[in-house]
Amino acid sequence: MEFRELECFLVLSEELHFARTAERLYLSPGRVSQLIGALETRIGGRLFDRTSRRVRLTPLGRRFLDDLRPAYDGMAAAVSRATASAREVTGLLRVGFLATPTEIIAGSVAAFERRYPECMVELIEVPLSDPFTKLREGRVDLTFTLLPLDEPDLEGGAELNHCPVELGLSVRHPLARRAGVDAEELASVALLGLDDPAPRRWREHVAPTLTPAGRPIPRAGTVATAQEGLTQVALNRGGMLFCKPSADHHRRPDITFVPVDGLPPSSLGLAWLRSGRTAAILAFNDLAMEFVRRHETVAA
Repeated sequence: MEFRELECFLVLSEELHFARTAERLYLSPGRVSQLIGALETRIGGRLFDRTSRRVRLTPLGRRFLDDLRPAYDGMAAAVSRATASAREVTGLLRVGFLATPTEIIAGSVAAFERRYPECMVELIEVPLSDPFTKLREGRVDLTFTLLPLDEPDLEGGAELNHCPVELGLSVRHPLARRAGVDAEELASVALLGLDDPAPRRWREHVAPTLTPAGRPIPRAGTVATAQEGLTQVALNRGGMLFCKPSADHHRRPDITFVPVDGLPPSSLGLAWLRSGRTAAILAFNDLAMEFVRRHETVAA
């Protein structure tokens, strides 16, 4: 049974006038007549007697109204309570992050919890090779992600950073002592890519297949997580690209990170399900942007 048909029946039973009912529901009188006709067909009897001068409930209509009203009021109250809850910034907010809880991630969480002490944030790592499954399965409410976002069921906030890219290499690699490399030199470096189900655009960002001039970049296999990648890099089985904040976080004696000139910068943002947007999600996105703006102002 259609909710709109029931709503139309209830309003018409109050107004007993098609034009006034249409005005209250922002419909045409013809559409009101269609909805009532469909409901009567569904029930199998007339709910209203109508003439050119008067509309009134039939005995069947009165009984239906008496039975329907409590149930309808209960549904309306449930919707109202759910709407109010969705507007509250309380409870638990589960935030996904990729491999590295960088300063932006930690700072955004701290700023959010200061502003909304009744809402606790739980940080949950999201695999590099599977950035959106936990989001789609409801295991996280929103997630930090690489931009641009190209997923029809997701929406997100503005760019939070704009970082240069560095190449992670074993200290034994021939390029490890260089102060920097050009993107064209990646044609001589086997890069580690990502396992399924990483989106195509995501794979290309983490491990491009061609240099800017179109030269093929060899592959050194695939990994699921940043830690798997770092292990392979340390064993000198390939190189892996990281944004500078992640490179800074993962520095260790057996790996060096070399700046790469000529690749697009890496950008971080937040993403959430279009159908799952809540006040807490929007508030966290706002606080993340506020943290970045404040941090940039202090740095300047």
